[in-house]
Amino acid sequence: MSQHKGKTDATLIVLAAGLILLPGTVLAESGSPYPDISIPFGAETINGEGIYFFQGQSGVPGETNQGFTANAGFVITGEGVVVFDALGTPSLGDAMIREIRKLTDQPITHVVVSHYHADHIYGLQAFKNLTKAKIIAQDSSSGYITSPDAEQRLAQRQQALTPWVNEKTRVIPPDVTLADEMFLESGSYRFSIYHAGPAHSPDDSMMMVEPAGVLFSGDIIQNGRVPFLNSDQVDTENWMKAIEKVRKLEPKILLPGHGPASPNAMEALDFTYNYLSFVRSQMKDAVENWVPFEDAYQQTDWSRYESLPAFEASNKANAYRVYLDMEKAALGSE
Repeated sequence: MSQHKGKTDATLIVLAAGLILLPGTVLAESGSPYPDISIPFGAETINGEGIYFFQGQSGVPGETNQGFTANAGFVITGEGVVVFDALGTPSLGDAMIREIRKLTDQPITHVVVSHYHADHIYGLQAFKNLTKAKIIAQDSSSGYITSPDAEQRLAQRQQALTPWVNEKTRVIPPDVTLADEMFLESGSYRFSIYHAGPAHSPDDSMMMVEPAGVLFSGDIIQNGRVPFLNSDQVDTENWMKAIEKVRKLEPKILLPGHGPASPNAMEALDFTYNYLSFVRSQMKDAVENWVPFEDAYQQTDWSRYESLPAFEASNKANAYRVYLDMEKAALGSE
């Protein structure tokens, strides 16, 4: 991964139960401090060796899916539990903790955050309140946490996801941040956390779990759905470079930020990479040939993506964002 000047680009933390963190989950036997969810919710085993995955539903966060639209997961190491992402409401974070407790009483030691987007982070509130887990994120997360965007998104979700996101919901900052890389060791597992942004967001991070060869990719990879590109923080060129770096890790199993887990990691990598490449090439050609966006969009053959989740909601806006980026690049090169 690229290095940032003036910052330590690697940190080693050795997890030892009872040395760094005491067993810390504090869940009442009856009731929950958060509104209950009523949707199906459970952890799927990935490799039969302590790695689990929560797969979110397709669609925009709302009453039907109760905010469960992103993915998350965890690893039971023998010395503790390392969690990746916390989902989109405190209630979902609480549900994650309850599912973990069905499988182990080992302490939840760390929660690694892929990036600070609402569908991945509001569940941190439950982990902060109910466990002693340390929250890890990339340095750039502070830019979102202190921004008006964070307040506006929370207000929007309080409307769209009431009662699961409400006036008591807040954005929880990380306890520990990384610049480029961080390594954790727990039990027989080694966790390598890499900054992959700016791509889908400035603070994109992914976590490789060895020796299992399992990669938690966050939204760098969105398997079988149209990725969200319509943001001025998205950098599609760097996103493609990040995917190339992921290839070099040679993961066996890929757990994406959205969509199903893939036992064929390279196929999942190719899906997102090829979508980015296709949109960029089509919009670049349009800009270079002075084709107006509406004409360019109508003339593009989107048939390979039309049946996918989020196509109607995201694809045209994605193409327009990339078209504007290509215009900007063309003007800057003159």
